[in-house]
Amino acid sequence: MTDVNNATILIIEDDPGHSRLIEKNLRRANVKNGIIKVTDGRQALDYLFEEGEYAGQKRASSLLVLLDLNLPVFSGIQVLRRMRENDSAKLIPVIILTTSDDNHDISRCYELGCNVYVTKPVDYGKFSEAVQKLGLLLSVASVPERS
Repeated sequence: MTDVNNATILIIEDDPGHSRLIEKNLRRANVKNGIIKVTDGRQALDYLFEEGEYAGQKRASSLLVLLDLNLPVFSGIQVLRRMRENDSAKLIPVIILTTSDDNHDISRCYELGCNVYVTKPVDYGKFSEAVQKLGLLLSVASVPERS
């Protein structure tokens, strides 16, 4: 296990405004981790499994994923399912960060093995506050290192 402060955060978010807001508010919460951003499910899987545009590149040894559900190409549910089916990615902590507050989505994500499910508030101020609080959680968490 490693301190989450040494982990790279993979933000999987197709909305560039949300992605910037997430990063900005993590920084406001004093999260200094490296951040990698991808904008669709295919890019996420390529990064996680070192395929496609990421072939030949090693992904971070400690990783934490912030995953939106509503993504182009492959949905967040599909990304989460693939992660949990793969030995090299199944222990990576996944925080769902999405606008959906649908009980079916929440249940499905937990069934598939997400670690935390956070609904993005629509209000800008509340969204910023929620991400900053998430940053506080990250400051005390531990994540597994890649074996």
